[in-house]
Amino acid sequence: MQQAEAQRNGERTAVIREIRATMAEFGITAADLDPGRASLALATGRTVAVKYRNAATGETWTGRGRMPRWLTAEVAKGRTKEEFAL
Repeated sequence: MQQAEAQRNGERTAVIREIRATMAEFGITAADLDPGRASLALATGRTVAVKYRNAATGETWTGRGRMPRWLTAEVAKGRTKEEFAL
């Protein structure tokens, strides 16, 4: 069992060395491998402007995606989302 684990660790070390060499060859950084939304926003250079703001709490919404809970609650109270438009 220890021999198998030692062999696996040796293979892992070799693979990591190969990955690092390939990354260096192509100028790839760890940030390039991150599929997160932040990296996508930075890559495209686009940001979405805020379209709705709750003046009482400072909460905002861009108008994209599902309506946030704070705005849904206000609409349920009888207000319109246009009242919060900027």
